[in-house]
Amino acid sequence: MEYYIPSRYVSQAALEAADGVSPGKYTVGLGQDRMAFVDDREDANSIALSALQRLLDSYGLDPASIGRLEVGTESLVDKSKSTKTTLMALLGKNASVEGATVLNACYGGTAAVLNSAAWVESSEWDGRYAVAVAGDIAVYEAGPARPTGGAGAVAMLIGPRAPLALVPRSRTTHATDVYDFYKPAMNSEYPAVDGKLSQVSYLSAVDACYSGTMARLGAARLRDAFDHVAFHSPYNKLVQQSYRRMLFNDAVRAKACGAPLPPPLEALAPFAALPHAATMGNKDLDKALAALPVGAEYADVVGPTEALSRGIGNSYTAALWANVACLVASKGGELRGKRVGAFSYGSGAIATMMALRGGEGDGGFSLERMAAALDVKKRLAARTEASPAELLHALKLREDAYGRAGRAPAGAVEHVPAGAWFLKEVAADGSRKYARKG
Repeated sequence: MEYYIPSRYVSQAALEAADGVSPGKYTVGLGQDRMAFVDDREDANSIALSALQRLLDSYGLDPASIGRLEVGTESLVDKSKSTKTTLMALLGKNASVEGATVLNACYGGTAAVLNSAAWVESSEWDGRYAVAVAGDIAVYEAGPARPTGGAGAVAMLIGPRAPLALVPRSRTTHATDVYDFYKPAMNSEYPAVDGKLSQVSYLSAVDACYSGTMARLGAARLRDAFDHVAFHSPYNKLVQQSYRRMLFNDAVRAKACGAPLPPPLEALAPFAALPHAATMGNKDLDKALAALPVGAEYADVVGPTEALSRGIGNSYTAALWANVACLVASKGGELRGKRVGAFSYGSGAIATMMALRGGEGDGGFSLERMAAALDVKKRLAARTEASPAELLHALKLREDAYGRAGRAPAGAVEHVPAGAWFLKEVAADGSRKYARKG
């Protein structure tokens, strides 16, 4: 795995002050620390180029060794030309590469991973690697959703005998038709969001996917199934709620079997036999879940996955995989023999939960090598803090540029990290040219 994060971020505490909201509304209420952002010098194509470039460079990969390249993104810059085709510029003369771009809100990156793994397992596999790239720029119009923005991209090399492996027959998918988050306006990159519906849809998907995966694994309790759990993370508070929701599902399962609720889940007994619909938005249940004394357990199970998403914000399709990368960077070889639950959600809605397992790896790949390359703590610390005013300026540049062919990018190239790709030019016909800094 490799990833790309922008060089600038804004502090959520500074955003609280600038927005005139109560202290803690974003830092505690959303559970976020910092939010990465870019102006019109970077787009979905450039951040995907930067992530793939890092993957090729970090592992000395021969472009000819890649036989499939698939991209998940919802930050489209063209309604027809795939981001995958833009990334082909990094593969030199190797034009024999399957794959395209997958679109479904935040789920596209997971679809790219699962499609790539299926190709490697299939009769069509030709012995080469697959690469899945997930990346987005999450921006919102002024209002309560704006602090849940962010940006980032992850690139993943997929092949046999990997040091981090998909556990066969562990995954469960839940798909519904719901308008919780969508982008109907063709002249704006800002989404339409129904916050309350989105949270209900997300947590309902957690229930369905977690229950299905636990049944597939034959496990009764979260810790029986997983050593760690990584979530899609629109904001960290929802991750915290989702973990507790999984514990509630453990209580429901125990109640249905006539088994005593294990400590500290006894307090959930009054709610465990309720119909599912009655548990969604149930304030008394929410209070009981919030009061569970599971802080230390949460810090052990989920805590190692959080630094990237708390530090860059929501990266849509990349969010889950950034959190998995963060776990690998934090634990390295300690993940060998451990099982990781991974929950992916994309509005509209599609969700999947699966299990990953740490192993020895092969061909020079290992958990230790991955952790050294990812180096999350150092790379987060190397960024530059910007002011809320600079964030507003960057968003204004993006608004002015969106959908306008022939408009030259106005953002400063100095804000692009060395070695990263950026948007050099948008021609009058709408075609785009990219360049690498340094």
